[in-house]
Amino acid sequence: MTKPITEPHQFSQLAESVIADFRRVPLHEPKRQRKRATKPLAELVEPLLAKYKIGRESAEQRLHAHWAELVGSANANYSHPVEIDARGRLLVLASHAVVRQELFHHRAQIVAKIQALPGCATVKHLNIRAG
Repeated sequence: MTKPITEPHQFSQLAESVIADFRRVPLHEPKRQRKRATKPLAELVEPLLAKYKIGRESAEQRLHAHWAELVGSANANYSHPVEIDARGRLLVLASHAVVRQELFHHRAQIVAKIQALPGCATVKHLNIRAG
């Protein structure tokens, strides 16, 4: 009767050192290194893809694509959305003082339109700055 194939036996660090000395092979691992089980690559890559939004449309990209519809074409020419912070504030840079004031007065309506977009419900406030 054969045993099923499992992971190779893990020797202690002292045993690994003795075996390396006996075979006259240098031990390339630091003596204090802790060996951990190998993880599949998919488990490591998927959280990174989600974190950095690789291959996925982010809320900022969606806002940038629909910005003219949200604030009007005249205001969109002089302003653009930059980023959404962890507290749900959208940073908007406006290059003209009149446009900045216009966006400030209509910020409640703009936030309501933004929240209606798919994936943008986390936006709670507008932070309008000169830029």
